[in-house]
Amino acid sequence: MKKLMMICGLLFGMVAFAQAQDGGRPMGGPGGRMAMDPEARVKLLDEKLKLSADQKTKLTAIFTEQAEAQKKAREEAQGGGDRKAMMEKMQKMRADLETKIASVLTDDQKKTYTAMLEEQKAEMQKRMGERRGGN
Repeated sequence: MKKLMMICGLLFGMVAFAQAQDGGRPMGGPGGRMAMDPEARVKLLDEKLKLSADQKTKLTAIFTEQAEAQKKAREEAQGGGDRKAMMEKMQKMRADLETKIASVLTDDQKKTYTAMLEEQKAEMQKRMGERRGGN
């Protein structure tokens, strides 16, 4: 569960970061919801982790594959399918993504990446608390 929360934090954090860089405007799509494109995700990680050219290539491929799989899963779910099964599928996809990302990073990068995930998780929890009428 902790790993899942870290993954969610990363994804939400990357979107929030991209919106902040774009003047706070929501990223395309209906309701402003759309994940960052693979190149933007790699650029964000490169800024934090100083990726090699090979790592950038591998991560771009990983993020492209993941985006296509998520798109397909969303299209399949639009028919009003089993929401619980869809959520489980998406959670597995996020866990698989995390494993693939880790396989590309060096040990030092993994430490920085984990710290980045924790920071984003904390920020997401803070924002959620504020939305619920918290401090």
